[in-house]
Formats: sequence, C-alpha cells, structure tokens
Amino acid sequence: MIRVALVDDQPLVRMGLATLVETEPDLVLVGEAVDGRDGLALIRRTRPDVVLCDIRMPVLDGLALLAEVTRDQALDDVRVVMLTTFELDEYVFEALRNGASGFLLKDAEPTALLDGIRVVAAGGSLLAPSVTRTVIERFSGGPAAARPHPQLGALTEREREILGWVATGRSNQEIADALVVSPDTVRTHVSRAMVKLQARDRAQLVVFAIESGLGR
Repeated sequence: MIRVALVDDQPLVRMGLATLVETEPDLVLVGEAVDGRDGLALIRRTRPDVVLCDIRMPVLDGLALLAEVTRDQALDDVRVVMLTTFELDEYVFEALRNGASGFLLKDAEPTALLDGIRVVAAGGSLLAPSVTRTVIERFSGGPAAARPHPQLGALTEREREILGWVATGRSNQEIADALVVSPDTVRTHVSRAMVKLQARDRAQLVVFAIESGLGR
C-alpha cells in the first residue's frame, strides 16, 4: 500500500484529492492538513510515502514545509509532490532545487495524478518532458545556470555527458537511443550521478544539471 498525505488550505481541493485517493485499492490516505505547520506535524506523525502539498499556504507555505522534510533525516523516505495552479509557478524551480519529487497541476486529469503518486512512490520523479523543457527555457542561461554543483568534478566524463542529456528532459530510453547504448547503461550512469551529487531523485538531478550549465 502507498501511504498518501494531503496538505492544502482549500477544502474543495482536499476533498477531491481525498476522494480520488480513497478509490484506489493500492493507495491509502493517512491524513489531511490545512496548512504547512499542521502538514509537517502530520508527516512526522504518519511518515507517508508521498505527500501532495500546495506551494502557497498560510502559516507555513509548501516551500518551508519541504525544507523541513528534506532537512530531517528521519523523513528521508518521504517524497513531496508540490501542487500548483499554474504550469510554471514562480516557486516551482526552487521547490525542485530543494528536493521536491516533482509537481502536479491542480486541474490535472485524475489518472495522471494517480499515476504520478505511484511513480514517485516507486522512486521516480514527476517531471514530464514538456515541463522539463519549460523549466530549462526559463532558467538555463540565467543566474541559475551560473551555479555549478560543488561535486560536479566528481563525475566521470561519461556521467557528465549523460547528465547533460538528462537535463534536456529525455527519458533513459531516449538517451540510450541517441547514444546507441542500452537503457541499463544509461540508468547506471544516472544512478551514479545521483549518488555523487546527492540528488534525492531525477527531478533534483535535472535542476543540478541546469544550474551547472549542462544540457544547453
């Protein structure tokens, strides 16, 4: 069972998400919270697998909640997906940089939301190629791209190359096809890069690559 927590200050949004989660046999709702402070207490109490969290909330917003979760080693297994009204909210890039496993639009199709929960729970990231390209267009070439990751030098030449491809939003299969290697080879290099750069997941790896000026 995938344990899900909801943190959103809008009652209708919470009700809709709760109803959706509770209809699925492999998902279980462990609790709801109306703001970031209550959400953080809920997360620490229930240790959910996936948290659906609004970015903008009173008392403690989603970014502050995310920062607390990623700072707490006891919550290393908790994955946070940010909820937003706009495709590229001004806070999205910062959320991804700080360890969010992706983000969902509040008006996303129910199947997309449910699939996203499962992807994140399995260790993946909820960052569609179209969204990745939008993030790259907005931030590459700007101030964010002038901040190379301090551990970038620890990567091998091949890992840097793969990381550059990851930053373009391509999947492992697409990268493998472009480089004429197996998907397993790509997956291995991606995994090693994640470990060396201490990225929580692929979404954060994309951010590190963009900040380091790769993939442009």
